[in-house]
Amino acid sequence: MSEKKIISKTIQLKVYSLKEVSMDWKNLCAKAKDAASKAYAVYSNFKVGAAVLLEDGSIITGNNQENAAYPSGLCAERTVMFYVHSQYPDKKIKTIALYSPDATSLITPCGACRQVMLEYENVYQQHIVTLILYNDEVYVVDNMKDWLPFEFSGKTMK
Repeated sequence: MSEKKIISKTIQLKVYSLKEVSMDWKNLCAKAKDAASKAYAVYSNFKVGAAVLLEDGSIITGNNQENAAYPSGLCAERTVMFYVHSQYPDKKIKTIALYSPDATSLITPCGACRQVMLEYENVYQQHIVTLILYNDEVYVVDNMKDWLPFEFSGKTMK
């Protein structure tokens, strides 16, 4: 059997030193670090913090919340995004920052978080930038479609 065609998509991570990013991004990363320190990760001992920057300049934080009845817990990304959308439904998320003090390599959002993040990007009809702080470097992804290039959306169901 010969291939009819090949479809390929790639993700682009931009890498910056924490020292060279804007004060807004430094502040957002600091808030994600603080949020990670408050995570409830008694089972995995893997704390993750998230901070989102809203269009009005507000910063809202969240962290992973585990539960003995696995998989009833929730990742930091979904915790903060669900909270923001429930409490500030008219404010768009511009940027999300992620941090884990327990990471031994670069962490990225899980598949479920990628789907939720993409959903809100579609709801807001604007890109949401992701910042991941690791080893004094900030890894940047410009939009959620890079995280989930073959998206599943409401358009898929129509």
